[in-house]
Amino acid sequence: MATTNSMSISTLNSYYLPKSRTPPPRRSAYKPPRTTTTTVFAQPPTLAILSDPHVLRLAETLEDSIAASSSAASPPLPLQKLRDISSQSLLSTPWPSRKDELFRFTDTSFIKNSEIQPIPPSEMQSIASLSILGDTVFPNLAIVDGYLVDSLSNSSGLPNGVFVGPLSRLNSEDIMKRVSKYVSSFQGDLFWSLNGVGAPDVIVVYVPEGCKVENPLHLRLFSFNGSDKDSKTLPISNPRVLVLVEKGGEIGIVEEYSGGEGNDKCYWTNSVMEIVIGDGAKVSHSYVQSQSLGAAHVKWTSVRQESTSVYELIEVSTGGKLSRHNVHVQQVGPDTVTELSTFHLSIGDQLQDLHSKLVLDHPRGVSRQLHKCIVAHSLGQAVFDGNVQVNRDAQQTDAGQLTRSLLLEPRATVNVKPNLQIIADDVKCSHGAAISDLEENQLFYFQARGIDLQSARRALIFSFAAEVVQCFPDASVQKKVESLIRKLLDPALP
Repeated sequence: MATTNSMSISTLNSYYLPKSRTPPPRRSAYKPPRTTTTTVFAQPPTLAILSDPHVLRLAETLEDSIAASSSAASPPLPLQKLRDISSQSLLSTPWPSRKDELFRFTDTSFIKNSEIQPIPPSEMQSIASLSILGDTVFPNLAIVDGYLVDSLSNSSGLPNGVFVGPLSRLNSEDIMKRVSKYVSSFQGDLFWSLNGVGAPDVIVVYVPEGCKVENPLHLRLFSFNGSDKDSKTLPISNPRVLVLVEKGGEIGIVEEYSGGEGNDKCYWTNSVMEIVIGDGAKVSHSYVQSQSLGAAHVKWTSVRQESTSVYELIEVSTGGKLSRHNVHVQQVGPDTVTELSTFHLSIGDQLQDLHSKLVLDHPRGVSRQLHKCIVAHSLGQAVFDGNVQVNRDAQQTDAGQLTRSLLLEPRATVNVKPNLQIIADDVKCSHGAAISDLEENQLFYFQARGIDLQSARRALIFSFAAEVVQCFPDASVQKKVESLIRKLLDPALP
């Protein structure tokens, strides 16, 4: 079992979890008091008070699963460091509740009340020879239930010097040294740390200095194991990816999440992607999430941008009973460009949640954020919490943020919170929010030209999503996502 620098989670459990206590016997007034001994704990007593027993049990389950599935060889030092830091963080991290501001509109009890079961690598053997992921024309990696499946992957055709694969197979000392610097440099919330404890390995995408990868790399993340809808069991996977692009490099990443047969299978994908973009480098990140409507999908994307670098995120999220994407972007150099375009669709009893934070610390930074969502069910919900933080040295910043939401059914719910925090005094910043149903004058325009009301609504809804979908740089991805959205909004279509 992985241990922290001072005490493992399982050891702390023995101190913290409730035990039966009986009062000591009453001492006679005529007898001297007995000699007492003092026990010194490895952790301060206050840490045990702050610990959450549910979190500790879940973390211990993940630790035990990793220990049982790992080989005799010790993990690479960066991976062990990640596990140690994550374990230490979980010792004082409670499970989030609606009383926490970041989870005010996000109810995670669906996950907390389930029996979490880590998926062992032995489960991968039954699917290793099946073509369950469909075809792709790009270099690709197949990650099934958090594990890389070599027989379904094909990374040939990449330029010399580019490394794509698990950290445990990285033989270059120079690349390992660079990866070690960033694999645990950022610390997120509880789910980030649970991924750090439960990730079987780290998938590394390394692009050397000046290298421009022409074809995008397709990361196909598939959830195969799932429980039935009425089951309280929730199989968990913890995929983790680190993308490191050196100075002047360029790469496109297509990150796609999908599930197996049955649109109501229950499972939990707890994913993390860290992206480090060097000076003058560029990453175009396409993210598509269409998992089961009975699943929990929690995703972290952390981005670090050096000077004159460019990061583009185009996201479409339609799956999950609970889907939450945490995006954290930090510009650590001047003349940096960040563009975020996201579209969320809730067609059932779903919660689609996007929490984003952009931190600008240097002059002449540019950021553009467009968030759009459609809630097409009376029990559907959407959440947008977008924060743009312009610090004192970020003079001449140009930042824009816009969120637009369509509520197509009575009682459909959306909670939006766009906000700017500006300390610099020479900036150009704006933000806005709009929430509505389709406008009557737009529908009238169609009807006046002989188009029936249902067709008019369908056309306007599709065009609302198209503003984001058309941002995908690859035509095949764009076409696939368009087909997905049309089918979800109108199941009668072929």
